[in-house]
Amino acid sequence: MKLPESIQVIERGWLSSNNVVLHARTGAVVVDSGYGAHVPQTLALLERVVAEKKLSRLVNTHCHSDHMGGNAAIRAKYGCRTSIPEGEAALIDDWDEQALILAIADQSAERFSYDDTFRDGDTLQMGGYDWQVIAAPGHDTHAVIFHSPDARVLISGDALWENGFGVVFPQLFGRDTALAETRATLEAIGRLEVDVVIPGHGRPFGDAGAALERAFYRLEGYEEDITRLARHCAKVMLSFALLEKRSMPLAELPAYVARVPILAELNSRYLRMTPAAMADWLVNELERAGAARRNDGRLHATGS
Repeated sequence: MKLPESIQVIERGWLSSNNVVLHARTGAVVVDSGYGAHVPQTLALLERVVAEKKLSRLVNTHCHSDHMGGNAAIRAKYGCRTSIPEGEAALIDDWDEQALILAIADQSAERFSYDDTFRDGDTLQMGGYDWQVIAAPGHDTHAVIFHSPDARVLISGDALWENGFGVVFPQLFGRDTALAETRATLEAIGRLEVDVVIPGHGRPFGDAGAALERAFYRLEGYEEDITRLARHCAKVMLSFALLEKRSMPLAELPAYVARVPILAELNSRYLRMTPAAMADWLVNELERAGAARRNDGRLHATGS
């Protein structure tokens, strides 16, 4: 498994998405910008990778906080053209924090401006290759993926990881077709000629077929029991908050899960626990998964 020389992946963690840098004589393009709390790190990493070359464009697969959180800072530093999926434009124009899953999830991002949009069926020139823009609804209704038939590379965002895909938020909060859309997106990926997948989180990988098998297996579990998806979402939300804060007082967790709107709504709709029971369950689940540990009355993140 080898990427073309013009494509460079800055692998991050789970709080910030990967940054994909595509080099060309006309300037570099970066796909996705990470989380706002990591902006200094993101800028330092990009400076090292881009060096004296010009960063000419910033592109987003979708507009969740961990993928667009560095947009404003990158745009300010490099003066680069910024392009987003067409479906995200109204949300960014209005800075719709609910639709963008910001304050309702105890997340943040600096508001930014963009120059243009792209849609399903468009072609972007990045890193010396033509990239097909392919709609990838599911995790985010307006998300896209980028496929280069010549390079046989897929930039998959959160539509496909090596072991799963991003939480299908819309299904939990009113879009009853989101799991079906996720299935259609995975099926569309399966029809592409791909040697290397660059996911939004995790390392690039080569066996797209095996990753799709795992993704379909996970999806079937959610289709059979929507509460599985709700439980997964709750764990992801607390884990993300913990990654940003690094630790949280255990005694304050019941109030936290009752106060943060997305956690409170998940509990009201699907889990139906007391806040104390939900907090205790979440702590046990994160510890069991190796994502957190208890020490000195606090819950500590173990990852990045």
